[in-house]
Amino acid sequence: MKIFKSNLLKPVLALLVVVMSSCGATQTTSADIMADSRDAKATISKSHPQVAELFDTSVGYVIFPNVGKGAYIIGAASGHGTVYQNGALIGYSSMKQVDVGLQAGGKSYIEVIFFQTQDALNRFKSGSYELSGNASAVLLEEGVSRDVEFRDGVGVVTKPKAGAMAGISVGGQKFEFDAIQ
Repeated sequence: MKIFKSNLLKPVLALLVVVMSSCGATQTTSADIMADSRDAKATISKSHPQVAELFDTSVGYVIFPNVGKGAYIIGAASGHGTVYQNGALIGYSSMKQVDVGLQAGGKSYIEVIFFQTQDALNRFKSGSYELSGNASAVLLEEGVSRDVEFRDGVGVVTKPKAGAMAGISVGGQKFEFDAIQ
């Protein structure tokens, strides 16, 4: 049993270090993030009109245009995004995620968080914000129309960009908010 643990632990820890250091957006300047967010919004709006309407009707939203995720049993994801209130840019956000489960692979995706109420947006802007592992997210696929489910005034949408990942995992996301001064 000790040999098994020793032989498995080292590769898993090495992979975790690689995954944690390589996840996330490669562009981190505010101009790059803003441009990528505009492109992500246009991509989603063009192919999913029911979600496009939420950009106009929500109190606020956060766009993470380049979330990177990698996993081998332990998964990690991160990304940088832009935060909007009533359609106006009010700040930037970073997202980190760690999860555990039967999973392997890597992928990149767009994630948008919509805030239905001012109270929900204020909770996000308060500093550290977390979405629990049981938060429901709508996965946007080409040609498929889906409604966004809101819980406590928050709805999450993801759209795959590239990569392949398989598995089942449990985890949560943590966000930091930096207001424009």
